[in-house]
Amino acid sequence: MTVLPPRERFAAAEAGAIALLVHRMAGAGEVVVGSAPATRAFADVPFVPVPPALFALGTMGRYRAGVARLVGSIRPDLVEVHNRPDLALAISRRFPHMPLVLVLHNDPCGMRGAKTARERTVLAGKMAVVAVSGWLRARFLAQGAQGCVTVLPNALDLAALPAPAPVRDRTVLFAGRVVADKGVDAFVAACAALLPRYPTWQATIIGADRFGPASPQTDFLARLQEQARVAGVSMAGYQPHAQVLQAMSQAAIVVVPSRWAEPFGMAALEAMGCGAAVLTSRNGGLPEVAGQAALYASPDDLPGMVAALERLMADVTLRAHLGQAGLARARLFDSAVLRPERQIFQARVVQVWPHVSRLVQG
Repeated sequence: MTVLPPRERFAAAEAGAIALLVHRMAGAGEVVVGSAPATRAFADVPFVPVPPALFALGTMGRYRAGVARLVGSIRPDLVEVHNRPDLALAISRRFPHMPLVLVLHNDPCGMRGAKTARERTVLAGKMAVVAVSGWLRARFLAQGAQGCVTVLPNALDLAALPAPAPVRDRTVLFAGRVVADKGVDAFVAACAALLPRYPTWQATIIGADRFGPASPQTDFLARLQEQARVAGVSMAGYQPHAQVLQAMSQAAIVVVPSRWAEPFGMAALEAMGCGAAVLTSRNGGLPEVAGQAALYASPDDLPGMVAALERLMADVTLRAHLGQAGLARARLFDSAVLRPERQIFQARVVQVWPHVSRLVQG
């Protein structure tokens, strides 16, 4: 059984990054549980909505109680909880003999139940802990926390990606949340400096403040829209994931200029899998994903970002080289490769349970 965070929805029109990954990696016999989506759930993976719990306190309390009811009724061989240490702890207390895995997609040091080294040490003693990058593993073990943390990276389904365009558009693309942490303002500033010198090129932003068509208009977004208008950068707003991938398969360059420490860097991996030349930052897990298959620049070093982006815009041979290198690197993260590794890991958890310290650290 795989348990989604309560805000994730297991449906094509509503799925966030975690739900998409869970759908991509689901194996035979796996059942996914989570909040009921407003649209039809993915049809190819069994899904059970978390039932309402009338007597629990608070939204999260009701969700925990509903998940516990499902664990008790389904009695799976293993429970995998995504990104909610507090929920994993609640399941551990209720079902101490149930093999349990906690998969972390974000920095645990800011999560309820994992903020201190002592809390994280307790977590690692009660369940198998997985981090999607080495950077996240280091964050879990920061400040002297003890325990086994296995790295199992996020996966990409290369077979489901659109084919890279044989002749790519002269487009510089940003695709992601339109917030300062993602460096989108640095993207606009770099494009403002370069587009007048490269009149055959265009720049596009796909995304909004958050995922979904109902994303709000924020002060940051309003300011950026004016800056983009002046710079000649088009803003397409939120688009479904399939359309984002299609745009990545056609754009010559995809820029992932994150300021914050990306726990993994899925946008960079998707862009490489779609054959684009990638320019990204070195923050968080991004270098683990991109390796030598991208150019790097800091979003807070505008001259450096302009220089790196101009290298790509001016050099078709470099773009082709990085596009091929990115495709080769993306194959390392293909779900066809990583799904069996996950299944082997889960089987090992069941085998050694409850002695999770016997797991091999990733």
